[in-house]
Amino acid sequence: MHVGRTALSLVLAFQLAACGGGGTSSSAPPTGGGGTPTPTPTSSACSLSAQQDFADQVLNEWYLFPDQLATVSRSSVSNLDDYLDARVAPARAANRDRFFTFATSIAEENALINSGSSAGFGVRLSYDTMNRRLFVVEAYEGAAGLAAGLDRGTEITAIGTTSANLQSVSSLFASGGGQAVADALGASTAGLSRVLRFVQPGGATFERTITKTDFALDPVSDRYGIVILNDGARKIGYINLRTFIIADAATQLRTVFGQLSAQGVTELIIDLRYNGGGLVSVGDTFGDLMGKGRVGQVWSREVLRASKAAENSTQLFRSEANAIAPTKVAFITTGSSASASELVINSMLPYLGNNIALVGSNSFGKPVGQFGFDLAACDLRVRAVAFQTVNANNQGEYYTGLASVVPNTCRAGDDISRPLGDPREASIAAALDFLAGRACTPIAGARVSTANAAGANDPQSVSVELDLPEREPLQPAKPLPVQRELPGLF
Repeated sequence: MHVGRTALSLVLAFQLAACGGGGTSSSAPPTGGGGTPTPTPTSSACSLSAQQDFADQVLNEWYLFPDQLATVSRSSVSNLDDYLDARVAPARAANRDRFFTFATSIAEENALINSGSSAGFGVRLSYDTMNRRLFVVEAYEGAAGLAAGLDRGTEITAIGTTSANLQSVSSLFASGGGQAVADALGASTAGLSRVLRFVQPGGATFERTITKTDFALDPVSDRYGIVILNDGARKIGYINLRTFIIADAATQLRTVFGQLSAQGVTELIIDLRYNGGGLVSVGDTFGDLMGKGRVGQVWSREVLRASKAAENSTQLFRSEANAIAPTKVAFITTGSSASASELVINSMLPYLGNNIALVGSNSFGKPVGQFGFDLAACDLRVRAVAFQTVNANNQGEYYTGLASVVPNTCRAGDDISRPLGDPREASIAAALDFLAGRACTPIAGARVSTANAAGANDPQSVSVELDLPEREPLQPAKPLPVQRELPGLF
């Protein structure tokens, strides 16, 4: 069986009743296998014990780090998520599986991939961990939040179900941390309303009732997804990709690169600062669109555990009508940039040499991917780490983030006081500096080359810190599938 590339990797549809635990694979995003079966299965068929049997079968056969699986007393846990966490705890301690192995709903994940929509305010939230402040860092067009005045840089100061029971965000953080704030915002259910008090970047304060609605998770924003920036006489293509998880992202990227190709743009700023990853197939298309003149060369490789080496695969650059041959690329990242985002950056390293930079802050560090294993009768998908991605030079050891392997880095803040796509925004300005050959400050712990450190000799490790605000995505303890891929989405 040849394992194809797809969603967060790929979906292997497993049935416990199948002879020998066999499965099938697909080279396209998952489109079936979910939903409620008819008739409804008995409780014993989908009992915790049955789910644990299924999880053990998956992990014992496919887990990428078989020597880092723990033996766990089944009676010590009350749900499958806790059981999976306990089984892969040694790999997590070794920084190899930071909650990448988990259980989810087949129907919910497939709906996310295929429909490209969610229910909520349509904003991504980040909080200042030091000062207990909550900010909107991104707002989706067509969603209730943006329509009510929530946009990048807005601070939410109080939350309630009515004006009479508003609770300050600072008190919520004090009482229960980020989970208390997430709980106050309510479930991701269309029709659910909350009263929010918020302050816009200009200082205006509002108190409004906002009702959650279904909204499109547009991968490329209509406002700032593609911008042609002028730096002197040079045209710079700015691309902001929100997520790889929506299948339509590949089509939207083709349109973006068509515009870049038509204008002869070869220098790029690719903004992945909040992009938690998603479909490997979309990452492959992204590479193809930067692969003009490289068709047939190696883009990336998937490497499985030794017992599954026959399933290893190599992805080559494919022909795309709108492809360009970039000469210099600055990737904007933060700790929320992971998985497929990092795959794209790592896969470009062999082809751009010193003409590539990481800008902003270090990426998350996820050079591994999951396969999805389905117990369809129970609407259960176990996503288990099953492969590592490496580039054409077989490089893929960036578990601590890409700053340690990218030849140039430029430290910059995520300046939420300015819109995305604005050349004055701190990270975009630093990316423009790199592209123009201007000096910048390296990311802490990054390699430094003569291109970005005056007087540097051989690549070395440095430690540089700037006074930048510490913010992280607001994430519930048990995120929905959409929140796993788009951290901070509400």
